[in-house]
Amino acid sequence: MRASFLSDKQTEDSIDKRFIRMNERIRAREVRVIGDEGEQIGVMPPFEALKLARERNLDLVEISPTAQPPVCRIMDYGKFLYQNEKREREAKKKQKTITVKEVKFRINVDDHDYETKKNHVLRFLDDGDKVKATIFFRGREMTRQSLGRQILERLIKDVEQKGLVEFRPRQEGNTLHLILAPSKKEGGAKEKPPARPKPAPPAPQGGAQTA
Repeated sequence: MRASFLSDKQTEDSIDKRFIRMNERIRAREVRVIGDEGEQIGVMPPFEALKLARERNLDLVEISPTAQPPVCRIMDYGKFLYQNEKREREAKKKQKTITVKEVKFRINVDDHDYETKKNHVLRFLDDGDKVKATIFFRGREMTRQSLGRQILERLIKDVEQKGLVEFRPRQEGNTLHLILAPSKKEGGAKEKPPARPKPAPPAPQGGAQTA
């Protein structure tokens, strides 16, 4: 039965840095060796494989310890770690960190203040952040909770083109709040404008003859 070999990408992805065995730490009686260019060298004792690695000023790294025999690769392990960490850093940079921005309202908010805070909500949603809209009730304002809900329901309606309701308005103690999330942008190509009709071909001179 022929052994199946891993690709270079699968080989590198399979290495677990926490449990890696390399060079003199490899204890198997025999190992299958892959060269630093991905070529199959063959099965041999670890000391012979390590000798080959040393001749190239490289390391012998056990990449598949559960295989029969275990698979080792000749590589520059320090360079591999550096490139792997670099890829991880680049992947983290591409990941969008979603934060929750809080915008506070009062139940006696006037129209101008409401519009200002609503614009803050829209800006945060455009930036890809979630928004927590909060109303804090003080003293006797607790008897006017329905007014606070009306303000948040108005906000939901005003920003519905930009935000989705993740949590409906809920009461926690003397605080009423809701969570808005950015609307998911639909992918796909933009709609093309309708094509202009082609001009009709000129009529033949002299007119058409009928049979």
